[in-house]
Amino acid sequence: MVETGRIRVAKDKADLVKSLISTDGATGPFQTFADAIAFAAALGAKHNRRVPLGEISKREPSPIRLEYFASMGHDCVIKLLAITETKDIKILSLTEESEAKRNLIFEEYANGGLEILQNELRGAVDYSERILLMLCPEREQQEQQNEEFDLSKFLS
Repeated sequence: MVETGRIRVAKDKADLVKSLISTDGATGPFQTFADAIAFAAALGAKHNRRVPLGEISKREPSPIRLEYFASMGHDCVIKLLAITETKDIKILSLTEESEAKRNLIFEEYANGGLEILQNELRGAVDYSERILLMLCPEREQQEQQNEEFDLSKFLS
């Protein structure tokens, strides 16, 4: 059963999530668990990887309160993924059932994204650098697409 009001992390991904955070002298690329989970959910959605959580982490990171996501603006990611997945605007209703569905969708995409990160970061010393390298081809691809429609090169 989904616990409303909190976002859960799979137990087998807990160490990865902790290593993505820059606390206690660690140099992870993210400031908070909520940042890391939101990034992972977006990555999972981009690659269409939605994976059930299985066993839930009870220790750090324990289920994260939705308020943390909302305070950083990450609640829109939760809502957008829910709408995209269900194709139903009613998923945004304030009922407990809708919130539970939104959270589950977000958690499963985050778990899928964490799976991708686990594979991509294997053996990496600097996670920030490796994540940037993962994102560079995306940026180059976007720039190439933008160039295709750039009519300014015909002006001379």
